[in-house]
Amino acid sequence: MSKIRAKHLIESVADALQHISYYHSEDFVQAMSEAYEREQSGAAKDAIAQILINSRMSAEGHRPICQDTGVVVAFVKVGMNVQWDTDQSLQDMIDEGVRQAYLNPDNPLRASVVNPPWGTRKNTRDNTPAVVHTELVKGNQVDITLAAKGGGSENKAKLTILNPGQSVVDWVLKTMPELGAGWCPPGILGIGIGGTPEKSIVLAKEALMEPIDIHEVTERGAGTPTEELRVKLYDEINKLGIGAQGLGGVTTVLDVKVKEFPTHAASLPVSLIPNCAATRHIHFTLDGSGPAKLDVPALDAWPKIVQDHSSARRVNVDSISREEIREWKIGETLLISGKILTGRDAAHKRMLEYLNRGEPLPGGVNLDGRFIYYVGPVDAVGDEAVGPAGPTTATRMDMYTDELIEKTGLIGMIGKAERGAEGIAAIERHGAVYLIAVGGAAYLVSKAIRSSKVLAFEDLGMEAIYEFEIEDMPVTVAVDSNGNSVHVEGPQKWRKIIADFPVSVA
Repeated sequence: MSKIRAKHLIESVADALQHISYYHSEDFVQAMSEAYEREQSGAAKDAIAQILINSRMSAEGHRPICQDTGVVVAFVKVGMNVQWDTDQSLQDMIDEGVRQAYLNPDNPLRASVVNPPWGTRKNTRDNTPAVVHTELVKGNQVDITLAAKGGGSENKAKLTILNPGQSVVDWVLKTMPELGAGWCPPGILGIGIGGTPEKSIVLAKEALMEPIDIHEVTERGAGTPTEELRVKLYDEINKLGIGAQGLGGVTTVLDVKVKEFPTHAASLPVSLIPNCAATRHIHFTLDGSGPAKLDVPALDAWPKIVQDHSSARRVNVDSISREEIREWKIGETLLISGKILTGRDAAHKRMLEYLNRGEPLPGGVNLDGRFIYYVGPVDAVGDEAVGPAGPTTATRMDMYTDELIEKTGLIGMIGKAERGAEGIAAIERHGAVYLIAVGGAAYLVSKAIRSSKVLAFEDLGMEAIYEFEIEDMPVTVAVDSNGNSVHVEGPQKWRKIIADFPVSVA
């Protein structure tokens, strides 16, 4: 029998969450590096390069890989012979570890949790509570797997109940293109099969915590029906041509993980959850001897990549005109400089409330002829102008776009992933433009931000309106002023290339 001290669990959780905020696991770095080497799409290769450069910078600087430092999910297996030195609940101990990790002054992590989940949605300010899954097992240890899951990938979770005779492969291949690129591919796909509906979704998430090993399985040959399913899905999903950031390319998933559970004879629950390019998870055990000891990956695991943006178009957004942005073509790389504003869902909603009441926007906010960046940054430390500040999923702003452009004169937006039909129609109607920054490259992006100040809605925390002064921030034209979308044309092009001239995706 072992006695686990509460402070050791709390310290271990706090240390582990800090650890995964800036260290990718070595298996992920290796898989992403291999994807970079085999990628043939220039736009996708550039996106993967930014992800890898950002990953190394975060590991060296101990700053978050992504500004969305996630909702904490804990899978905890408690041995039946474990004793505790406290009357605190497991939830309370884990929440205290989360609180300490996210409020760490040396590397503050973004608080994204809101309570209640609907209505006022007030930020809890310390990212608690965690979502805790507990299981009592044999033994005298506590086995913990922690993940920090960002909203972009979590929002793409899917659940279906198939008839027993229907194909899991067919459903997954139908569903993947419908996810869009908001989950920041390439990443890992978790599939849960069986149990009950809620069990299958937990299985899918648990599957994401397993090591990347699809190439080992492929090289030695699948030994079980489950491995055959994994290889089949891996090959077929990559043939869809979705590619990094949805730009079109040969690698969409780095691995497909599957977990199963017996189910009712009349049912076939199947769930799907992707892990983004900021994949964050870690496993450790406590046996009563002290807090967990976490392995630090070696920096030589990261490839040394130098990007060449010498041919990119340099743009000063302070003096840009509508005539100039009409020249931009989808897939084109820009290096933008000047002053931009920020705003996410809550800020968009509140701005329109002001405008619809006939009131001027507060804080001197003026969107006429300007660009807005969909971002919720991490707090700055030291001499940083701002903490990691990568883009958020743009489709959430589609419902506001037409009215906001109409009433303010906004000409450009910067986010991640595709725009929906409503957003594209608004962009085309007003001759505006939509650019993307790379999701999963938040620390790298932040280095282009020279100054930052809050202009309005400070009570919204990371969703406040900031003004950033930027220099040579790399972006890609995703929707041009004529309504053409790289997220439509890119995957179409690469799906045809892969079909007509098969390329290696393994």
